[in-house]
Amino acid sequence: MSLSNPTLISFLVYISVMLLIGLLAWRATRNLSDYILGGRRLGGVVTALSAGASDMSGWLLMGLPGAIYVSGLSEGWIALGLVIGAYLNWRLVAGRLRIHTEYSGDALTLPDYFAARFNDHSGLLRVVSALVILVFFTIYCASGIVAGARLFESTFGLPYETALWVGAGATIAYTFIGGFLAVSWTDTVQASLMLFALILTPIVVVLATGGVDTAFMHINAVNPASFDMLRGTTWLGIVSLLAWGLGYFGQPHILARFMAADSVKSITKARRISMAWMILCLGGTCAVGFFGIGYFQANPEMAGAVTANPERIFIEITRILFNPWVAGVLLSAILAAVMSTLSCQLLVCSSALTEDFYRHFLRKSASQRELVWVGRAMVLLVALVAIALASDPDSRVLSLVSYAWAGFGAAFGPVVIISVLWKGMTRYGALAGIVTGATTVVAWKMLGAREAYAFMAQVYEIIPGFILACAAIALVSRLTHTSETVKQRFAAADQAWRAQRS
Repeated sequence: MSLSNPTLISFLVYISVMLLIGLLAWRATRNLSDYILGGRRLGGVVTALSAGASDMSGWLLMGLPGAIYVSGLSEGWIALGLVIGAYLNWRLVAGRLRIHTEYSGDALTLPDYFAARFNDHSGLLRVVSALVILVFFTIYCASGIVAGARLFESTFGLPYETALWVGAGATIAYTFIGGFLAVSWTDTVQASLMLFALILTPIVVVLATGGVDTAFMHINAVNPASFDMLRGTTWLGIVSLLAWGLGYFGQPHILARFMAADSVKSITKARRISMAWMILCLGGTCAVGFFGIGYFQANPEMAGAVTANPERIFIEITRILFNPWVAGVLLSAILAAVMSTLSCQLLVCSSALTEDFYRHFLRKSASQRELVWVGRAMVLLVALVAIALASDPDSRVLSLVSYAWAGFGAAFGPVVIISVLWKGMTRYGALAGIVTGATTVVAWKMLGAREAYAFMAQVYEIIPGFILACAAIALVSRLTHTSETVKQRFAAADQAWRAQRS
């Protein structure tokens, strides 16, 4: 791997820029609020692009195009479900959560918000929700590290074990240094790079195949059913793919962007930018996988690496069709997708350990400087655990993401939505929702892996988890009571949201 390699130079320049942004953010980080939420001063553009980039991890350029390449447009239901879910999340949750977290003791994390929203002085809500974050986010972090390792392995021929550490190193560095501001500012750059790559690459693939008509002819020669969105699916399968959209309501790294916005008005602007960005990116990644079928059918001698691992399709197409300098920039988009989401996940885990365990149970009198450094130490700790989980070279990005996505969507999604819409929700209802959602996802996944319960594997575990969590919240909240103080605070926050929205 020579230092004169154009792709390597592009990667090094890109990583250096990210680290420089981290150093600039270091200078702007004065306390734990800055490190965790950027002092709640993100504008509309940064909120939009940071929310998008933190959402679209390595699966956007590896897992999803690989699934489209193998199964055709029938996998596109995932993209449709994500667009619907993201839009509803912006409309129903974003602005309300921004205000409710401010009124709930200026909460910095989701566990912090749950504890303050329901006056839970026992610490049980905080501990349970923080544990859910640590379990599922460690799995999620592992998926990002796998994607980064695959990138360095494929691009530079590094052994998987070495690529694992190289891929994670830069992300850990700027997250450690700059915290939330570094993550948000770098997300803005990374989101722009991802959009550029996903608009340019499918256009070049189509042209290299001979145009749209020729590409369609080659795709049809491989399998005419690739054009059929209903291919090999059942109504249950379609619902399961669309159900990915439910996950948005419970993703802590996305919800943190809403909490960090400087105002409700900024969120309205951010929603429009973020949805436009998301639709273009998902359309581009589906096009890469779909037209990649035609390209490799026309050039079968180049299809070996993609046949062995379909998740490498974007990497292989970029390496084959572009000048090495341009390829370096485009492949940096995968690194951007990995780094943007991984950094957010590391920071949320660090926040849970620092704010919800260390500060509240171990060192209530800790100084702001001490808390910031503890947060940095926790970034390293979580990263090391995630690297250990990702050490299996047979790991698949999409399967790891789907499990963590379902876990958060079912555990936190119903609690977040109902907590900002219904004043009658109680702390016992919230606790029941979190526990029911998380345990349902885990149990459904484990049982579905057994031959006797194979039918359960046909249903994405987020569906039963989300439904049962909603039922648990409603039932337990009806059977228990909440204080007038909690109801009055909810009413005040709701009134403030309505006033700021207009």
